[in-house]
Amino acid sequence: MIEWAVITENLPEYAAGLWLTLQLTVISLAAGLLLAIPLAVLRTSGAAFVSRGVWAYTYFFRGTPMLVQLLLVYYGLGQFEWVQARWAEGNSLWLVFRDPYGCALVTFALNTCAYTTEILAGALRATPHGEIEAAQACGMSRLTMIRRILVPGALRRALPAYSNEAIFMLHGTAIASTITLVDLTGAARNAYSQHFAPFEAFIFAGLIYMCVTFALVGLFRLAERRWLGHLQARKSRQARA
Repeated sequence: MIEWAVITENLPEYAAGLWLTLQLTVISLAAGLLLAIPLAVLRTSGAAFVSRGVWAYTYFFRGTPMLVQLLLVYYGLGQFEWVQARWAEGNSLWLVFRDPYGCALVTFALNTCAYTTEILAGALRATPHGEIEAAQACGMSRLTMIRRILVPGALRRALPAYSNEAIFMLHGTAIASTITLVDLTGAARNAYSQHFAPFEAFIFAGLIYMCVTFALVGLFRLAERRWLGHLQARKSRQARA
């Protein structure tokens, strides 16, 4: 017998948890994407020292669990005396790491930035050589070519892979509840602790995650039709041939 009271009595907390989950997802993805664009350009640059430095950053964040990264930021930084001194001084930059919300945002943004950097770097490497030759023939400088040809083309080609990263980021925010944030998973955990009904509490949260995931998939499909429509037409012609 399903206990509907577990859901109905906790709807406000579920709604607040969903709002926090969406905040963490959207802000982290936006910040990660903005950081990933220049890093992807550096990752594909000819300077080995710069490229390897970016590779080391992406290797660390892609090679370790995001939960470990979050715990290191939230619990680990506070053990250093120089960090505690910055907190005592009221340094606004370092005070971010005293708040669980700030720690979660920084961790999620750095994590998704690492994955997005490699996605965009792969898309940059896949740029047709003819586009580069055409830009050079028009007399474009390297910076202008990056701004007007390479990056816009890479962003379009990276959409299918980036949609998966956005979904993974949405699901990854569930670990925010481990540092006292009441996100959607945290709301489900609170409902379970009050009613001792894990099935109702967590299945409702899972359904909400599924609905948001389907919405994200729909948005990215619209984006792909808008910016990758010319490639879809080419694929259909090749399939008919």
